[in-house]
Amino acid sequence: LGDDGKPSHHLVLLQGDIEATWNDAKKLAEKAGGALPSRREQALLFANLKAEFEADWYWSGEQSSEDYAFIQHFDDGYQSLNYKDYQRRCRFVRRSII
Repeated sequence: LGDDGKPSHHLVLLQGDIEATWNDAKKLAEKAGGALPSRREQALLFANLKAEFEADWYWSGEQSSEDYAFIQHFDDGYQSLNYKDYQRRCRFVRRSII
């Protein structure tokens, strides 16, 4: 849903599960024709496609500062911050505008 509460796009989970730093993950996502999911999209993926993820931390596409970005744990759905130079798992999504 968009900020106005109406559907804004469809979300497609791309194949593949890799480990990378946040900056590398952003570049790899772009090469794959996708993006790292937003925090809201990660919550949606956790609710609907949890089985497609390892029970581990995954990068979101949102940063909180120059050095930190948001992550989500796909065992319990908890979201937190992590230093962007750490290696974390990542999955890419593609957005199809409605």
